[in-house]
Amino acid sequence: MKRSQSRVAASAHAMASRGIAWPNEIVAGLRYAFPRAMAGLEKRHPRIAALHDKVAARPRIAAYLASDRRIAFNQQGIFRHYPELDTGG
Repeated sequence: MKRSQSRVAASAHAMASRGIAWPNEIVAGLRYAFPRAMAGLEKRHPRIAALHDKVAARPRIAAYLASDRRIAFNQQGIFRHYPELDTGG
């Protein structure tokens, strides 16, 4: 495993073990609100995307994300889709 990948894995484990999954929700929310912009940003910042994916794959977090307890992104929440602002990355 590359050094940066091991740091991402360690960061994901530390965040998940402390119950700090909210940064993951921020990345997911930004992906929902600005999909074109985030696609470009994630290419320039792949470690952020990797950390998000690693945290989301943790068993307990993945179970929550798949559960009915999680409120789906919608057009009434803070993370609504803003097509007029989604200029691409």
